[in-house]
Parts: sequence; C-alpha cells; structure tokens
Amino acid sequence: MSLLSSTPLSVLDLAPIRDGGTIAESFQDSVHLAQFVESLGFTRFWLAEHHSLEGIASAATSVLIGHIAGHTSQLRVGSGGIMLPNHPPLVIAEQFGTLETLYPGRIDLGLGRAPGADGATMAALRRDTYAGVEDFPQRLAELQKFLGDEQPGQHVRAVPGQGTKVPLWLLGSSLYSAQLAAREGLPFAFAAQFAPAQLDEALHLYRTQFRPSDVLEKPHAMVGLPVIAAQSDEQANFLASTARQKFLGMIRGKRQRAQPPTKELDWTPMERHQVEGFLGASIIGGPDTVRQELERFLERTGADELMLNTDTYDIEDRLESYRIVASIWKE
Repeated sequence: MSLLSSTPLSVLDLAPIRDGGTIAESFQDSVHLAQFVESLGFTRFWLAEHHSLEGIASAATSVLIGHIAGHTSQLRVGSGGIMLPNHPPLVIAEQFGTLETLYPGRIDLGLGRAPGADGATMAALRRDTYAGVEDFPQRLAELQKFLGDEQPGQHVRAVPGQGTKVPLWLLGSSLYSAQLAAREGLPFAFAAQFAPAQLDEALHLYRTQFRPSDVLEKPHAMVGLPVIAAQSDEQANFLASTARQKFLGMIRGKRQRAQPPTKELDWTPMERHQVEGFLGASIIGGPDTVRQELERFLERTGADELMLNTDTYDIEDRLESYRIVASIWKE
C-alpha cells in the first residue's frame, strides 16, 4: 500500500470570488465542491476566516460552516481556522457548540492567532494590536473551559457549548503553534498552502515536544498543501496562474478577485521569487506528476493527513482536480 492511499485527504476552501462572478455563486460553488468531495471519500472540509478581502467570501466562517454542514451528510466541516484573538472565546464556544449540536460528530474547530486582515480591518474588528501575541494560551484555555464539562463554581457558561467538547486543532505557519499544540496535546495543522518555509522544523518540534493529553495520545499532524491536477502538466500550470496572480496582487498591495488563467504573467524576477516563496509547496501537474509529488511529500514530512487547497478560476477545473487526485489516491 502506498503512503498516499493510506493517508486521509481533506479540503480547505476560502469560498473564492471570481472576477465577473458573485458572492452568491461562490457559496453555491462551495456547497457543490463539498458535496462532490464527500462523494469521493474526503474526510474534512474546512473554511478559513479572512476579513475585508475582495476575493474571499468566508469571513463569517461559522455561518458558512453551518451552511455546508446542512448540505452534506458525513463530511466533517470546520474552520481552518477561526482567528481566536478576533473573538471572545465565549462567543466562539457558543457558535461551535451550536454547530456541534446541530451536526453532532461532524464539526472541527481549527484555531489560529493571526488577524486574517490588515491593520485598518483589525481596528474595525476592535482587535488589540497585540492580541494573541502573549495571551493566546489563555484564550485557548478559556475556550476549552467553555466547551468542556461544567466545573464547580463556574459562573459563566456557554449555552450551547458547555460539554460539547468540539475537537480543537491548532493551526500555524510558524513554530509557535507547533510548540503550543505539542504542549497542550492537541492535533496540529501547518499552513504550507501559503507559508511553507518552516514546515519541516515545525513538524519536528511538534513531534519531539508532544505531551499526551486526554484528547490525543500521540502527535497528529495535518499539512495544508496547494494542489492543482489536470490532464497534463501544461494544463495544470496554466490553471495555476490564477493562484500566482492572487499572490502577485498581494505583493503589490492589490487585493483582487480570482482572475482567469493566463499564459503569461507580467512580473519582475523579484516578484516571481516572492510568489514562488508563497507557493513553494505546490504540487501542480498531470496525474503522474501529482502522484509522484504527493508520495514524495508524504515520505519527506510523514504527515498524518493532507488538506488540499485547489485555487482555480472555474469551479469545474477545481472539481476535476479533486477527481484526479481521488483517482490517484484510490489506485
């Protein structure tokens, strides 16, 4: 049995908004995608919290999780992630306690500490500039208290939420969350889909420093990975120009909707280097290329799960990419 065939696969979705499309269409695409990957046997479908970004419609993450869960039946649906310092832990406990009650055994709560927004948006969120820098462990502990069993003398309760014990994951793109997840005995997800530089070191720290807990006996690491599969390497690279345009726009300070693929990108050597840094873990190609690269990645990292993010302009290309990956996975 290959490493790939024995590794659970999941999907990270940002409800991307296409240039020329509408937000309503983005939500329809997310539902369509979730139903499709559920039929293919994928494990999780996570949505990420971002704010004030023209091309991403998943800002009200818990609302969209409920929408996706309501249109699927077995898929685990969750956050990849909720940026905890943007919210009072009590509110997140209530939201996810509600989701867990509506869809028992199907909700995941992935947590990050980045703002998911620029400075002006952070101010609009009423987020302290230093929120999550030093107090993230305390916020995590407070959330755990509201989701766990009620304690004697506990005056504030999450209703719903208390006692639901929604599974928590810590997410990160640096070493901080890896070490905290290890200390708390929680599963860890690394965001290599946009920041792969410290992946290997983070996984090493997580595994070597892991302390067993009531929820996890041994380390469990999932890696977010950009993957675009098509019928040929040439076609996959063409489709990947949509993601490259997105990161090029970010470098230039221009947040835009998803752009159609293009054969040529007007970028400087420095800009190309920066974009390739963001997308350095990408696996892009035809079926044989994707199979070989996924196997090599799993051999190198030892990831327990992979969470794939396929960023294409057209939903049909996204569905086809996941179909190709599933066919490789089940060989």
